[in-house]
Amino acid sequence: MSIEAFRYDGRRALVVGGATGMGAATAKLVSELGGEVVVMDVADVKFPVEQVIQVDLRERASVEAAVDQATGTFDAVFCCAGVADGTPGLMAINFLSQRHLVDRLLERDALPRGAAIGVISSVAGLGWQMEMETLGEFLDTNWESAVAWIEAHEGTDDYLFSKKAVNAWVARQALPLIKRGIRINAIEPGPTDTPLARANADMWLGFAADYNKEAGIDTLSPEEMAAPLAFLCSPAASGVNGISFLVDHGQINSGIAGG
Repeated sequence: MSIEAFRYDGRRALVVGGATGMGAATAKLVSELGGEVVVMDVADVKFPVEQVIQVDLRERASVEAAVDQATGTFDAVFCCAGVADGTPGLMAINFLSQRHLVDRLLERDALPRGAAIGVISSVAGLGWQMEMETLGEFLDTNWESAVAWIEAHEGTDDYLFSKKAVNAWVARQALPLIKRGIRINAIEPGPTDTPLARANADMWLGFAADYNKEAGIDTLSPEEMAAPLAFLCSPAASGVNGISFLVDHGQINSGIAGG
C-alpha cells in the first residue's frame, strides 16, 4: 500500500454539517488531500468547496431536496452534524436526517463500490451494546415511525440516546453495506474545542479538564477529529468496517483500567 491510499485525489466527498467545527475541519482536510468536497449545512460555508447545499436537517422534505441537489456519485460521505440537549429537533438532526440522507443516496446508487461513510458519534454513545434490544427496535423504524417511537419512550429524545443510536446503526449496517462494497464507521470524540462544546463548556469541556491537566495536554481540536475520520473513509482503511473509534486522548480506557 502506498501513501496515495491515504489521499482523496480524484474522489468526491459529501460533508453533512460541514460549515463549522469538526465538519469544517473534515471538509478542509479532505480538500487538502485532493478531494472534491460538497458541503451540506444550514449555516454559511466560509471556505472554498465544490458546492454548498443549504439543508434543514429537522425537516424530511429539506433533506430530500438537498440530496436531489447533490448530483453525481460520492466516494465518501461524512455525517458530521450534531446539536446539544435542549435544541429543538435534536433526534432529527443528530440521527434521523443523516440516516435518511444515506439511505436516499444508496437508493439512487450514488455510492459506488469502494465508497465509505464516516459518522461523528461521541463518547456519550459508549455502552450501546448493553441496550441493543431497545436500540434495535428503534432502528427498525423509518423517519415517521421513529418520531412516534421517541414520543412513546421517555428519555430517548436526548443527546445520549442519539449517539448510542449512531453507534448501533453503524454496527448494524456493516454487513449489508460491505455486500455492496461500501464501508461505514464512526469516531467517538472526547471533549473537543468546537463552537458547540464552548456553548456547553461546563459539561462538555469540563468532563476532560482534570485528565488533561494531569496529562499535560490541551483540549482536543476539531482537526484531531478530522484526521481519523478522513482516514476511516480513505482506501487506506479498506479493512475497517462497522466500528466506533474512540478519539479521546485515552481518557476513557485509562479510567476503565484504573490509570
